[in-house]
Amino acid sequence: MSNFWSYIIRRAWQSLTILLGVSIVVFFLMHLSGDPIRLLAPIDTTAEELEALRKLHGLDRPLPVQYWNFLSGVLRGDFGKSLRSGENALHLALERVPATARLALTALAFSLIVALPFGVLAAVKRNTWIDRTVMGAALIGQSMPVFWLGILLILVFAVNLGVLPATGTRAGWRSLILPGITLGMFNMARTARLLRSELLEVLQAEYIMTARAKGMSARVVLWRHAFRNAVIPLVTLIGLDLGALLAGSVITETIFAWPGIGRLSVNAIYGRDYPVVQAAVLVVASIYVLINFLVDLSYAFLNPRVNLS
Repeated sequence: MSNFWSYIIRRAWQSLTILLGVSIVVFFLMHLSGDPIRLLAPIDTTAEELEALRKLHGLDRPLPVQYWNFLSGVLRGDFGKSLRSGENALHLALERVPATARLALTALAFSLIVALPFGVLAAVKRNTWIDRTVMGAALIGQSMPVFWLGILLILVFAVNLGVLPATGTRAGWRSLILPGITLGMFNMARTARLLRSELLEVLQAEYIMTARAKGMSARVVLWRHAFRNAVIPLVTLIGLDLGALLAGSVITETIFAWPGIGRLSVNAIYGRDYPVVQAAVLVVASIYVLINFLVDLSYAFLNPRVNLS
């Protein structure tokens, strides 16, 4: 068997192990959060009626038995039904994925569109006022809490200026602007700083000096040789960022009332809706693991020196 296929099998096994660990953690943490039946039942419900409801939902059994039943259902694609709405938990999670994906891709696009040119500019203008300004702005972008930035953007552009919607998706693509900037700000700042650092290192390499000695123009040296090699480490970062944006959009979706899987998870956690939380977390974890897997494979194509064995 070739190294390539051995690597794929090994990474697939690691991915399954990670997902199993995630399922264990989310299952037991949710069951430690409290009794969902007490939230679902009316105040005047008797103890006998509460016990009957627990038995109906299988919550009267020992936790190891409940987890085994849950895991068996997951392997069949059955995450159970929402304790509140009675709908299929997996369906509820999957129907929110497109909204979260649109928001995550918007945030990623914003971060790259801003970070790439400014990262290159800071490297080319090293130790000038341009470099210090760009890196200072990047530092501020990395330091701002997401909730504070989101609220600030709403106050400025939605409340005071009234040019952009504050919540929801009713305004089409305009509804993506504020949450996209909020979610992508940290990644934009980090990408710009990393690109500057990588580009400065590449520009000191011997093959860059050789290219300059051959009389190549500064633009050709920068974009054809230096940038192409400096951007390779960013591939991993971009892949991880996309997964992190999908998984970390909870605060942004809550602030902007965005109908994504993050907001669904928050509402389900508040209501102790075990099946919905478990389905949402495992869906996001699966996407994150898959993205990491694809990023690792892409390294072999971008850099032939990488050994997958």
